[in-house]
Amino acid sequence: MRPAGFRNFLLLVSSVLIVGLSAVPQSFSPSLRSGTGAPCRLSRAESERRCRAPGQPPGGALCHGRGRCDCGVCICHVSEPGVYFGPLCECHEWVCETYDGSTCAGHGKCDCGKCKCQEGWFGDACQYPIHCDLTKKKSNQMCKNSQDVICSNAGTCHCGRCKCDNPDGNGLVYGKFCECDDRECIDDETEEICGGHGKCYCGNCYCGSGWHGDKCEFQCDITPWESKRRCTSPDGKICSNRGTCVCGECSCHDVDPTGDWGDIHGDTCECDERDCRAVYDRYSDDFCSGHGQCNCGRCDCKVGWYGKKCEHPRSCPLSAEESIRKCQGSSDLPCSGRGKCECGKCTCYPPGDRRVYGKTCECDDRRCEGLDGTVCGGHGTCSCGHCVCETGWFGKLCQHPRKCNMTEEQSKSLCESADGILCSGKGSCHCGKCICSAEEWYISGELCDCDDRDCDKHDGLICTGNGICSCGNCECWDGWNGNACEIWLGTEIHYLLQK
Repeated sequence: MRPAGFRNFLLLVSSVLIVGLSAVPQSFSPSLRSGTGAPCRLSRAESERRCRAPGQPPGGALCHGRGRCDCGVCICHVSEPGVYFGPLCECHEWVCETYDGSTCAGHGKCDCGKCKCQEGWFGDACQYPIHCDLTKKKSNQMCKNSQDVICSNAGTCHCGRCKCDNPDGNGLVYGKFCECDDRECIDDETEEICGGHGKCYCGNCYCGSGWHGDKCEFQCDITPWESKRRCTSPDGKICSNRGTCVCGECSCHDVDPTGDWGDIHGDTCECDERDCRAVYDRYSDDFCSGHGQCNCGRCDCKVGWYGKKCEHPRSCPLSAEESIRKCQGSSDLPCSGRGKCECGKCTCYPPGDRRVYGKTCECDDRRCEGLDGTVCGGHGTCSCGHCVCETGWFGKLCQHPRKCNMTEEQSKSLCESADGILCSGKGSCHCGKCICSAEEWYISGELCDCDDRDCDKHDGLICTGNGICSCGNCECWDGWNGNACEIWLGTEIHYLLQK
């Protein structure tokens, strides 16, 4: 649904327009009355013309039939609270509540600011069905946010739609999954939204010029222009697009909360030491492949080494380009993005993990493991990152039996997505499990309702090749962290190398 604060703002602006038209002193315009109680200075025809919608012929309805015309100004008849009219008592759809991007959820009609729901639907945006045909399981599944929490623990689930908790009736908790809580914007001292110096959207304050702080509680002692000037980096960007400008000082973002990786610094965040790290440097504390010094994002190589990240030994008979080409093989990345390339030879990573191997580290047997760590579903063996299934089983992870003990109806009932469509219309059903379309590689999930393109990438690989994309989120393997599983933390867990 549209944020309540935003909607109220629109209503306020429009109301001011109406009040301005109907409440200005009558001496304000020569086309209106010259004083209180004075006769209208407009002719009847001119007065009615001004109260008629553009393009309407003479004799057409005045004020859209929802009010009376008083000397060229429409005085609208308000029959119930919450109803809104424009200057000519017209209605606008943008005033009505929306749900999931649709006015009145597509189950009602906008009537001057209020949704008139179709039979069988109710709610401010006609988003709730009176009778629910969904099972409780399917309903709850539709109400889960990206963290699998029903209505963000800030509402109740009603037939697959969240009803947000707003006991005070102020509409501060909203969103499709009740994920927005504008109470977070209320200043504890003044009890005003964003301290009265900003606007709140989805629980975050966006401060007005000259103010800053989580709740816009602090005022800068310099002008906004001076603040911007101090924060502008040499390339003309505010804090190099890697930080936030607060009163003329840059607060730089650091991709790793521990500060061990991705250190960004400088007066205008112009130095990004990520630029000094080779792909394989994440497994150690090294910069510049361990063969150089990082100075504000630039590698100064030790004697005997060269390259943008000091990755190439001068003693190597191959050029840097030839070395990388030999390490690439058929992959787009040197060592398939899973190892270190030196003089045309790959050393696969993580260190000591025999599941990653091959001349160009092209084999990654971790890809044969499910989220629970089982190899090929327990029904096959892994060969160079691909499952070879036992007789009677098939699928990417040998998860599907060829013989099924279910009836077709039983199978289909388990494959129906929350909206009643089989495998979300993006796959076929086999023995109660969805087999997602191979033509759209990115479609996944139990009901083919997930898009793996939503998963974060690093080094050109989804989940950096160090985890599994599960419904838009990266599930990292042991020793890895980060939104894209790009941070190597190390692990004390010994891999089962003897399998």
